[in-house]
Amino acid sequence: MLINLAGASLILYASIQSELLGFGLLKFLDLPLVFEILVGIMFLDLVGAWLVHFLEHKVRFMWRFHIIHHTDPFVDASTGLRHHPGEAIFRLTFTSLAVFLSGASFGIVMLYQTLSVFFAHWTHANIKIPTKLDSILSYVFVTPDFHKVHHHFALPKTDSHYGNIFSLWDHIFNCSIKNYKIQSIKYGLDTHMDIKETRNIKTLLLIPFQKYRAPRGSKFSA
Repeated sequence: MLINLAGASLILYASIQSELLGFGLLKFLDLPLVFEILVGIMFLDLVGAWLVHFLEHKVRFMWRFHIIHHTDPFVDASTGLRHHPGEAIFRLTFTSLAVFLSGASFGIVMLYQTLSVFFAHWTHANIKIPTKLDSILSYVFVTPDFHKVHHHFALPKTDSHYGNIFSLWDHIFNCSIKNYKIQSIKYGLDTHMDIKETRNIKTLLLIPFQKYRAPRGSKFSA
């Protein structure tokens, strides 16, 4: 709770400073309101969500904290809340940076945060929408089936589909897997498959500080 409160204060501070300094991408673009909102949300999603998530899979120190999110063997809406407090620091820092660099108004920031929370629950939800519709939507937005791939227990699927709201970033930066089969997805993480370990809060909180276990095929050595 304290971390989230501090993070919210940092985000507010970034928004105020951007406004006072007249700094940020949107301050330099003369856009109609609708496009200002769209560009603002997309920039916040790219830097404040996609980029930090990508780095959590590429930087070993950050990955150690992000592991907790991937140890859930029963992915559902609650998985969107399954994050180590240390990871919350990474994400709130990047969100604050995105707010400052974008120059987004506080209203746009609040709209983005609302959408982000909605997508965090929807994309992890254990629901099924028509395959054709899911396929069409996933060209632009993250859908439940699109994100399920990211929660497969083994590489290379784990290191793909990083999107939060927009799947565009995964397509643009070649981080999406084509022709995936949802039926073959197995949730969890190959280094932490013991159900007793992945359902114990104390154990989960200590994972970043324990001896590192490298996933099979990982670029990180043990």
